[in-house]
Amino acid sequence: MIKMVVTDIDGTIYSPKTGITENVKTCIRKLKDNGIHVAIATGRTYASAKTVADKIGIKCPLICYQGGLVNSYEGEILNVKYLNADIAREIIKDFRKRNIHLNVYVEDKLYVEDDNQYIKDYIGDKGIDYFKVESFNELDFSKLNKLLAIKYDRNFIDNLIKELQNKYPEIYVVKSFDYFCEIANKQATKGNALKFLADYYGLSEEEVMAIGDQNNDIEMVETAGVGVAMGNGTSEIKQKANYITDTVDNDGFVKAVNKFVWGK
Repeated sequence: MIKMVVTDIDGTIYSPKTGITENVKTCIRKLKDNGIHVAIATGRTYASAKTVADKIGIKCPLICYQGGLVNSYEGEILNVKYLNADIAREIIKDFRKRNIHLNVYVEDKLYVEDDNQYIKDYIGDKGIDYFKVESFNELDFSKLNKLLAIKYDRNFIDNLIKELQNKYPEIYVVKSFDYFCEIANKQATKGNALKFLADYYGLSEEEVMAIGDQNNDIEMVETAGVGVAMGNGTSEIKQKANYITDTVDNDGFVKAVNKFVWGK
């Protein structure tokens, strides 16, 4: 029996085309009303994730930064894993030379050195504030959530991920979208965050359903008793999932919940 549902946001319950549909909102509220725990898992900041919870109309734990931060809805830190400052500064120095755009997240705030099209596109309608600094060197990295490299070149991002994984095996590097390379603490995964919340609620992993669409969702989909990939998901996550549902634009989330939670 499913007692907790953990869901990704972008490409899973949110689409640029449809936003978060009323069907999805109603479905998630029904889960909560029936005593089933819900958690939102995303690479976004806590502030952005909370905005999504508010749009749905629920209060639930928020897994942010791919699992690097687990907050209560109210903002209490339940679990946190920071990125090593020395490694981060080494990567930043290298990326500057190669003209790779970086978002830097410190204590749930987003910083950039270049106020360019990359950051404007990234912000979109996410409701995120960001701060421009002359240099990342002026920031205190003792509570560094993650780095996000953006480059509008799929092959470049794929190669960059392989390069960083080989060079820095002690950190977590993953593609969250075609043009996004996420860099975080080795333990900062959605799978580990799912394990934390299952333990927090006294549940077994078998009692959890997880659903996502990108490679950064693979670990939580593999960890959950029921792992669901969206129809619009990557080929990699589809290979790892127990079930492939419909696309985000066709309320695939709702259809998966109906099947595995309500038995419809």
